[in-house]
Amino acid sequence: MIDAAPEIGRPAGRHLRLDTFVRLRWLALTGQSAAVVGAQFGLGLNLPFGWCFLVIMASCWLNLALRIRFPASYRLSDDSAALLLAFDIVQLAALLFLTGGLQNPFSLLFLAPVLISATALPPDRTLALGLLAVGLATLLALVHRPLPWFADGRIELPFLYVSGVWTAILLGTAFTGVYAWRVAEETRQLAQALAATELVLAREQHLSQLDGLAAAAAHELGTPLGTIMVVAKELDRLLGPTATPAVAEDLKLLRDQVDRCRGILSKLTSLGEDTEDGESFLQTVTFGHVVEELVAPQRALGVAVAVTKQGEGPEPVCRRNPGVMFGLANIVDNAVDFAASRVEIEARWNLDRVWLAIRDDGPGFPSEVLLRAGEPYVTTRGPERAKGAGRGAARGGDQGGDAVGAGLGLGLFIAKTLIERSGAQLVLSNITGAEEHGALVRVSWARHIFERDVVAPRPVAHNSLRPLPERDAAPI
Repeated sequence: MIDAAPEIGRPAGRHLRLDTFVRLRWLALTGQSAAVVGAQFGLGLNLPFGWCFLVIMASCWLNLALRIRFPASYRLSDDSAALLLAFDIVQLAALLFLTGGLQNPFSLLFLAPVLISATALPPDRTLALGLLAVGLATLLALVHRPLPWFADGRIELPFLYVSGVWTAILLGTAFTGVYAWRVAEETRQLAQALAATELVLAREQHLSQLDGLAAAAAHELGTPLGTIMVVAKELDRLLGPTATPAVAEDLKLLRDQVDRCRGILSKLTSLGEDTEDGESFLQTVTFGHVVEELVAPQRALGVAVAVTKQGEGPEPVCRRNPGVMFGLANIVDNAVDFAASRVEIEARWNLDRVWLAIRDDGPGFPSEVLLRAGEPYVTTRGPERAKGAGRGAARGGDQGGDAVGAGLGLGLFIAKTLIERSGAQLVLSNITGAEEHGALVRVSWARHIFERDVVAPRPVAHNSLRPLPERDAAPI
């Protein structure tokens, strides 16, 4: 069962790829190496060449280790990315210590790691990296090796100039960090809003396209179903006295299934309509009644359906939602169709949540259905493999035997969308074990959402209540 709602937080796509860090560091190391070699051999400056390349090689070794240990597609957590950026700041500080401290014009590169953090990491990590950069810059302003210069002379810049560089680093870190974070945050919010809007519009568009199809199907199927019912009654009248028990049972089953088809069409045409007395088609029912309504049509189909109900506190009560009932019935129908011999439906609740688990002992969900659960037009078989009306709606979406358009893969999409509209969470999985196999569908509601549309009881008149004695607990 689902014990808690999934944590809603920063999307996984915001995490930086390790490959991005590695490539940027190779670029920085190339620039550092070129600067050291150019200053030593091109300009003839007196550098601690060996120590400088030792510091550069430390970053090279880390880059190689990360490339070998992790794949290119690996995404870093916030803490890991902050640690790598902190290492870059420390490595740059060590290189600047050997080459003049803040007197070195390359000291402004302290801004680069902070800028990267501001665009990709939360503000607290960026603040920590900014403080680290400013702290090391302060240390370098006081303690550093002399600025490399030509062999015949030595240059020492005034402390006022060094203080100006330190101030520039401080203000640059603060300004660029805040500015980059603000721009990146607005871009992320816009991208997330656009993605959410596109997802909602796509689902609504698919459902709106199905409205006309459902109305046409209900209209077109009404006449042949009526004809089938008339023929079945006529056969029962003609063969009734002389029919064998098997034939009589088949005729009864035929009439029952026609009535069931009519009921389904009636549900399709009555979703969202109001009854004559002004009340919605929704009715106040208990959770147990919802489960029994789902199971009742499956009792006579030859598959054992076991129902268990248990919970803490009073049984949940909800308004009967035709969309939710249609989606759940779709899932139960497919569990019965694919089960080898048994379907188990478990209803549980406590004071905070309401759960419903539907499991069968069939072959389970194909992997491609699990990977794309809830997307429209996901199917694993063509019309030639469909084996019954509705069978496969929750496994691959096949909608009928030889019907035109069978196997469109819309069953699970419709069921998932209708159920999730009620505020539920739906999870598909397969049962894996030494002696167990099959499919498992888990639906979970927060209890206050499950019971939100229930009509509140009539308030009791104020004058009918007696004052409570002191220290007596008020009834809930």
